Amino acid sequence: MQNPSKKKKMADLWEELQSVANSMPSSNTAAPGARGTIKAIASFNVSEDVAALRKAIEGIGTTEKTLIEILTHRSSSQKQAISKAYQETTKRILVNDLKSDTQGNFERVLVALTRPPAVNDAKWLIKAMKGAGTDDSILIEILSSRTNKQIKELSAAYSEETKKTLIQNLKSEVSGHFGKAILLLAEGARDESTNVNADQAKVDAKALYQAGEKKLGTDESKFIEILCKRSIPHLRQTILEYKNISGKTLQKSIEKEMSGNLEELLVAIVKCVMSTPAYFAEKLYKSMKGAGTDEITLTRVMVSRGEIDMLDIRAEFKKLYKSSLHKEINSDVSGSYSDCLKMICGGED
Repeated sequence: MQNPSKKKKMADLWEELQSVANSMPSSNTAAPGARGTIKAIASFNVSEDVAALRKAIEGIGTTEKTLIEILTHRSSSQKQAISKAYQETTKRILVNDLKSDTQGNFERVLVALTRPPAVNDAKWLIKAMKGAGTDDSILIEILSSRTNKQIKELSAAYSEETKKTLIQNLKSEVSGHFGKAILLLAEGARDESTNVNADQAKVDAKALYQAGEKKLGTDESKFIEILCKRSIPHLRQTILEYKNISGKTLQKSIEKEMSGNLEELLVAIVKCVMSTPAYFAEKLYKSMKGAGTDEITLTRVMVSRGEIDMLDIRAEFKKLYKSSLHKEINSDVSGSYSDCLKMICGGED
């Protein structure tokens, strides 16, 4: 159970972020790779990379350093070209060779680095819905943080993998207000307008206030409608207007008015609206703190954000926790797995 004083401290840190939200870079609008640490290499030679990977995998003992060097220094599109050429040259699948030649967390991070981002998201969602019960936290993380384009792409990959649509499978896994919100996000139809109507933001802020704090009971549908449909710039303004009306942050109001997975989802949306990098910095911090390390979350976040906004995540991590992400990874995990994550991190600051 989370310590109440720690929860309050985290909420206060998020409140500080809100005051500078409008001046912060948004991962939802940044050009792909613009704020990532994993970038396309200018001197890309696919045949040289395939030869190096073959040597690293087929030799006596796997050369982990070569695998890390190539897979953390090529863009996703370059790695897809490598995978295609690897299969044409060897008649084998690169991901399968990595699986048979490496193991544990190191295997998982290499495989994820090799796959297209949409395929990773699809596979993580499939795993979250597999077996008895659903891992709501993974549904929340992915669907609250991805752009419409990313959601469309992961939905296509999901259909390719399962022969069913993501919406179809979600309908059998989630229900109630939480289910309604998740299904709305899974449509990938959030308004993408960059223009902000300050008057409309005030109207939405007032509607949220009246649906929550000012009401006996909570009108969850109003929160879902606004937070799952409105554009990111509009929601940023709405959140600031809400503080003017209520005197407290929207996040604190949601935490007071709601509970369970719906609270977790709506808070995640608010956090991503204010700063997606800060949201993921917190995810990384929590994955490495406490009893044991949550390597599954650590791997998923590092890989999924490596080509998008890892530079900003690193900066937010240091601001929030007064320590570098590189240092925390170095002290928390070891071996080739640690070396690979530190390469994705891309710097010691």
